Amino acid sequence: MKSIFTGVYLLDNKLATLNAVPGKQVYNEHLIKREGKEFRLWDPFRSKLAAAVKKSLKTFPFVAGSKVLYLGASTGTTVSHLSDIIGNGEIFAIEISAHVMKSLLRLADQRNNIIPILADANKPREYRDVGQVDVLYQDVAQANQSEILIKNAQQFLKPEGIAMLAIKSQSIDVTKKPSEVFEQELRKLSEFFEVLETFELEPFDKDHLFVVLKKL
Repeated sequence: MKSIFTGVYLLDNKLATLNAVPGKQVYNEHLIKREGKEFRLWDPFRSKLAAAVKKSLKTFPFVAGSKVLYLGASTGTTVSHLSDIIGNGEIFAIEISAHVMKSLLRLADQRNNIIPILADANKPREYRDVGQVDVLYQDVAQANQSEILIKNAQQFLKPEGIAMLAIKSQSIDVTKKPSEVFEQELRKLSEFFEVLETFELEPFDKDHLFVVLKKL
């Protein structure tokens, strides 16, 4: 067993996090016991953040006590692993779908560091009480995904805080090559952030560019 980031482990070459709720699965992931502790395998085909770690992500800002704003939380696959990692921190999990929110609420019943919020990430005023956060993570497949990140970072991300997003080229412009879309979006983002890392997520996700940014 090898620790690759705070709270992230490599078990037999597979990513895992220490299960904050022993005995409980979130998305039928495998549970593994090692050294008297229980770990949850973190599937890079189900989580873009896990895919980024497998693709040699260097910047990992999530630590115990982190305050995280997560845009596009969906059913909570990645959120649940961040919950394992941040311990007594907080994850404000924004999701627009009332149907999906039911799964997030069930997850939050088991994990008290997840705060689910039914809201539109395009309208940060809907959740303005969140306050300042250490990390902004976005997984929103919309044409204006860069603009969504920028306005949320302006309102919530602390100075020099880290923002992460996976740019999905097909959600932005299907008529352009993915590389052209990525270049266009990076130009927008670089007006507000220092670009720390960029890399594609294949073979885990096609036509996705993972971007790590620091707020200027």
